[in-house]
Amino acid sequence: MGHIIRVAGFRIPAWLRHQLTSWNTGGEGIHSPYLFHLVRHIISDDNRYYCWADIEERREAMLRAPKLINVRDYGSRGQGKDEERLVCDIAKTSLESAKNGQLFFRIVNWLSHEKGAPLRIMELGTNLGITTAYLAMPDSRNKVLTFEGSGALVELAELNWRKLGIKNIEAVQGNIDDTLNTYARVETDVVYMDANHRKEPTVRYFEALLPCMGEKSVVIIDDIHHSREMEEAWELLKNYSDVTTTMDFFDFGILFFDKHYLKKHYKLRI
Repeated sequence: MGHIIRVAGFRIPAWLRHQLTSWNTGGEGIHSPYLFHLVRHIISDDNRYYCWADIEERREAMLRAPKLINVRDYGSRGQGKDEERLVCDIAKTSLESAKNGQLFFRIVNWLSHEKGAPLRIMELGTNLGITTAYLAMPDSRNKVLTFEGSGALVELAELNWRKLGIKNIEAVQGNIDDTLNTYARVETDVVYMDANHRKEPTVRYFEALLPCMGEKSVVIIDDIHHSREMEEAWELLKNYSDVTTTMDFFDFGILFFDKHYLKKHYKLRI
């Protein structure tokens, strides 16, 4: 409970600051035509896709699940300790929102179309596999590699993927500190980081993946205003020389690497 109060005590003023310094734009003021299109036609798109209802059914099933599981948490709270938790409580407190999951679906769908070839996607922090499903379902040819420390969570995530008929996800179980470098060897199109919400691991994971980033790759960092540490991590990452444009949507941030873009940092509302 103390952790939740501390997080809320930080996030509320952080959200107010973001509201005062960001703008709700349809792309106006964004110089790159490519990024203008992303904001105007992809991020701001309100169309619904065929599979979203099925994914949300799996979320609801997890929210109703009273099962008690033993979760090994290598993230900011547990740091390798085991804890008994109800699945429904995990779903209530840890899952990415449907709004953001569906936004990530649209981004992946657009990038697949733009590339004209299957994407390689990495997710750090599988949890119950709901966001993973949003990353995987735009195109069954895409390859999604997702990392999770808890075996119990991997089992539930894989159950959800089977129920959804998803076959293009591979889960890597274990401490990401030990597993990531084994897989961070080839060019990756999309990275979604939602694992350890602390500054040092966030920066370290980013640096491990940086050699895998191509010109059109994107890195999505979740919870960039979760804590002072995460805000500091975001400020560090967006000022790396390899990073050009960044977009801060409060709940998450997106890093771009195309050298044709201006070094520009946008704060946006959706």
